[in-house]
Parts: sequence; structure tokens; C-alpha cells
Amino acid sequence: MEIRELEQNDLPDYLNLLKVLDEHNSMSLTEAEQLVGKIRCYPYYKIFLILNEEGQITGTFSLIICDNFGHGGLKFAIVENVVVHPEFRSQGIGKAMMLKAREIASENNCYKLMLSSNETRTEAHSFYENIGFERHGVSFRTELINK
Repeated sequence: MEIRELEQNDLPDYLNLLKVLDEHNSMSLTEAEQLVGKIRCYPYYKIFLILNEEGQITGTFSLIICDNFGHGGLKFAIVENVVVHPEFRSQGIGKAMMLKAREIASENNCYKLMLSSNETRTEAHSFYENIGFERHGVSFRTELINK
């Protein structure tokens, strides 16, 4: 298993994998290419891919590290767009991804690593709890764009 950052030529397969997470809100390859350019301007916003021995993308996660005034200036990290392809679940890929995210956040002096998950994804919740994440607080959101 290899974990590495997204490269431009990975975009078609990456976009297909993201459809597992949200099949109704995909973007074109051109839009994705433009977005990668914007994301590279962020101080720390990286998209990681997990590849098997055959070089297939089996999973992905994004990691964003934010500077912070609170907590004495300690940074915090957010994991987003966590996906393991359904054919490759229960093989340790998700755990490897979250351990990598935790390692990177720790190396960058983050005081916490957080993520959110849809309340209907109870299997995902059990997974996160089994690898050391704790339910914390209450999450709120408001839609800003009509989908």
C-alpha cells in the first residue's frame, strides 16, 4: 500500500472515486484541474491517495491544517473527503489513511484532528471510534448553495 499526494494525471480516477462519497455533485475534469491550482496556493491543503500493489487508487482523504489564535496559537487539522472504494473496504486502508492524517497533523504541531460524518453513516462512526476518534460536541451547518 502506498500513500502519496494527488498528481495532475490522477484526476480522472480521483473524481470517479469521489462519486462513492457523493454521486450527485461531481465536477468536470476541467473544473478539477482549475481547483487543484487553487488548492496548491493554500498553506496546507493536501489530497492524499492510497494505491494498492497494482497502482489502483483504493482510497483518498484530504487534510487541511489551519493556523489558529486559540489554544496558544496551536494549529488544528481537518480531514475531509474520506473515501475507501467499496471493493477494497475492510482491508485496513481506512485505518492507514487516518493514521497517516494523525501523523502529519502531529508533525505539524496540531492540537487536534477533526472530521465530520453524516449522522446516517453509523458504520463509519463505529470505524472512527475504533481507531481512537471520540464523538465531541455538536455539529451545526447551514446550506449556502441550493443544490
